[in-house]
Amino acid sequence: MPDTLTALSPLDGRYAGKVDALRPIFSEYGLIRARVKIEVEWLLALAAEPGIPELPPFTATAVARLQALADGFSVADAARVKEIERTTNHDVKAVEYLIKERLKDDDELGPALEFVHFACTSEDINNLSYALLLTEARQQVLLPKLDALIETLRTMAHQHAGLPMLARTHGQTASPTTVGKELANVVARLQRQGEVLAGLPMPGKINGAVGNYNAHVAAYPDIDWPAFSKHFVESLGLDWQPYTTQIEPHDGIAELCDVSRRIDTIAIDLCRDIWGYVSQGYFKQSLKDGEIGSSTMPHKVNPIDFENAEGNFGIASALFEHFAIKLPVSRWQRDLTDSTVLRALGTAFGHMLIGFDALQRGLGKLSANPERLAADLDGAWEVLAEAVQTVMRRHGLPNPYEQLKALTRGQGINQDSMREFIASLDLPAGDKQRLLAMTPGSYIGLAEKLAKDI
Repeated sequence: MPDTLTALSPLDGRYAGKVDALRPIFSEYGLIRARVKIEVEWLLALAAEPGIPELPPFTATAVARLQALADGFSVADAARVKEIERTTNHDVKAVEYLIKERLKDDDELGPALEFVHFACTSEDINNLSYALLLTEARQQVLLPKLDALIETLRTMAHQHAGLPMLARTHGQTASPTTVGKELANVVARLQRQGEVLAGLPMPGKINGAVGNYNAHVAAYPDIDWPAFSKHFVESLGLDWQPYTTQIEPHDGIAELCDVSRRIDTIAIDLCRDIWGYVSQGYFKQSLKDGEIGSSTMPHKVNPIDFENAEGNFGIASALFEHFAIKLPVSRWQRDLTDSTVLRALGTAFGHMLIGFDALQRGLGKLSANPERLAADLDGAWEVLAEAVQTVMRRHGLPNPYEQLKALTRGQGINQDSMREFIASLDLPAGDKQRLLAMTPGSYIGLAEKLAKDI
């Protein structure tokens, strides 16, 4: 690996250690490894088909050798593929030649080598390989990171379920909420997108040069090739795509990118809100020995983790948007514009991964500041106007909204003036007493229960 100081991408430079979980998946090695697996599985499937007498079933020894080639595929093996590619100038053909090279000395497998890549176009191998890579990234990296973030936020929501906080709709003082309820809102949003992400099928196809099984039928017209294809794709844990051109249309990848982008958007929304709450003093940040907030202002403890997370989620989101718009579009039956774009999938997931880690790190440094939250609430008695005018409506008092508007809008309202107004109202004693006892900090509706129920 080149020195991280000379890396072109921050994923291989400054952030190299933070994306190690994705390297075996989205690296060139990861893609080649997946291609070898598909080629080997295809050969094994053909050998198990009775309608292909020229390729008798393999013995257990031959099957084991093929599986070992796929399962034990190493970086050194991938380097050999790249060496072959320098001659072929074709990356998938280089994989085919590598397999033939490794098996040519085998008495049983040697005669079967022309069934490696049989009736396949490169896209048959590529689309299935990327589908496997995306499935692996989703299951092993993305969903665990998302689940961990959700659990962190759920714990915080429960911890601060009853801690009152002044809401600020349009940036203005508004009906109070609680810190926990605001975090619960994010938990609910992320959970919904997580369910979509986990449930998305990942399509795949293996049907030849233009999706019509032309070569398959030319060689073996009596085999039910669509059924064979369906069984093979589903054996890989993928969703069979029966209608394609030369390429699998990438709608499934677009769907995955769209939901990933929505997750990024929700995370950015959270980062910006927490950034604002830190600015307001609602949260304090723990200090780290030796850490510097500003090169010139010694007092600063900047919300850098939330800023870093926001930036990385933004990069990932922009890439995911491009993938979702570009990949499903291909001129006529095939063009190669998707080939170079697909290679950048790991970049988007890399920035998303960095965003998750930075956000978790930032959340771990936070502690609520009840004194600051209470002081903000105590300076906003006007927010009780909603409660008072709503009770007035219930009991048919005249012009309740207009009366409260005249009292509160642009006026300096405090505890005394609000209670004086309530005392003057012709309300039942119980309701009047309840309103008189109410404070901005107690006017939180069901926020505490909602936060605890998430």
